[in-house]
Amino acid sequence: MYSSVTSCAMVGAEPRPVHIETTVTGGKHAFLIVGLPDAAVREARERVRSAIRHQGFRFPKGRVVVNLSPADIPKVGVTYDLPIALSILAAVFETPLDFDGFVAVGELSLEGTVRPVRAALGALDVAIRGGRRCLISDATRMRVDDAEVVAGVADLREAVALARGRLEARPLDEPCGSPVSQGGDLSSVRGQPFARRALEVAVAGGHHLLLSGSPGAGKTMIARRMPSLLPRLSEADEREVALIWSAAGLDRSEPTVPPFRAPHHSSSLAALVGGGIGNPRPGEVAKAHRGVLFLDELGEFAPSSLDALRQPIEDGVVTIARSAGAITFPARFQLVAAMNPCPCGYAGDRIKPCTCGDAQLERYRRRLSGPLVDRFDLRVRVPRLRPAALTGSQGESSATVRVRVEVALALQHRRGLLNRDLDGSQLDAMAISGAARAGLVRLAESDDITGRGWDRVRRVARTIADLASSDVVDADHVDEAVELRGQWP
Repeated sequence: MYSSVTSCAMVGAEPRPVHIETTVTGGKHAFLIVGLPDAAVREARERVRSAIRHQGFRFPKGRVVVNLSPADIPKVGVTYDLPIALSILAAVFETPLDFDGFVAVGELSLEGTVRPVRAALGALDVAIRGGRRCLISDATRMRVDDAEVVAGVADLREAVALARGRLEARPLDEPCGSPVSQGGDLSSVRGQPFARRALEVAVAGGHHLLLSGSPGAGKTMIARRMPSLLPRLSEADEREVALIWSAAGLDRSEPTVPPFRAPHHSSSLAALVGGGIGNPRPGEVAKAHRGVLFLDELGEFAPSSLDALRQPIEDGVVTIARSAGAITFPARFQLVAAMNPCPCGYAGDRIKPCTCGDAQLERYRRRLSGPLVDRFDLRVRVPRLRPAALTGSQGESSATVRVRVEVALALQHRRGLLNRDLDGSQLDAMAISGAARAGLVRLAESDDITGRGWDRVRRVARTIADLASSDVVDADHVDEAVELRGQWP
């Protein structure tokens, strides 16, 4: 006796169909699961056997072999409990059970209730692409555009009744969405007009931003105000981000809000860029896709970890190679970093003198490679404020700044891409005044900027023009872009 039920496996952030094939033959009793199962999948034998019996069905005698196909993809977690049980029942049930129209995922309790799994979103994607319905636990909380695509069941008996046409699936509850912390309002940042302007320009064009200054100057506070300026994700981006987080085994409390990831400087290389044994999991750079990756205390990160960011910053993807193949995760994020200018933190401070020697300064600066620093479009010094500035009036609110940001982003969306993604030919074709062109020529003839930096200055100038609702990049826009670009070290 043979049957097959479709399920889902996450290969990187890509959901792929998995066929649960079952044969039941005579002979000595055995229950085998093959097809690269991990320990959790192998343990499904006990959960499935107990669930089938507790739900009033007969577990078959003889040799039961379950194959998870394709067999070269690692199968991980409790995702396959429900489809394995359904495949076994379909192979031995007196009345034929038709699960061809479903993609099933779910964990089974010992008594047969179906519990939610994080692979539900991937299963929904597979079901939609295959013109099927997604069979999952009715306790799953997931936003679904078409309720007819999803079938929710409470236990194994209900799943069998659904296949026999004797039960209507329950609709799923949509996530209620907890209040989203935006990291505070920009109005609470007193003083620091240059850093506030840099933050606005960075968000308006998706540019990478490096904040440097003495301890307590407000670098981290400014960076954490960025979520309050970010626009909401589109429907396509929301699903893309959700699939990446699902592959990482995480849930998103508010799917429409761009992710803001802030890993600690002690994070390993695998935690930052992704990895792991078997099926690699996404790291922080992939979890920050379509959002912001914030690296506080940048100078304390391992140099190897920082250099590993260079490829995803440029390409928008991170590739993890293994002997069995390579997995690619989307990683188009905005990089924001904060750091002290030296080991003691007070180089250039107006109050406290720097105590670092030349050798210490050189070692500290070597932790950040030139190619990485060159990838920051904006490099801004955040000075320590005087007490009068700390007690002064508040600045513009996030809502006020967000209006200008949204206008600039709307212009870029009409052009088809963010300014940070403009290539050389597109930058050459942008409208620019004669004075601005002369300023760019002088900049190109200087020895203070690389070829990559030359393009980045032009991208930032285009963003500043967009914030001013100007079709033409003028000399003032170029001058401000050069000022925001700063010098390093």
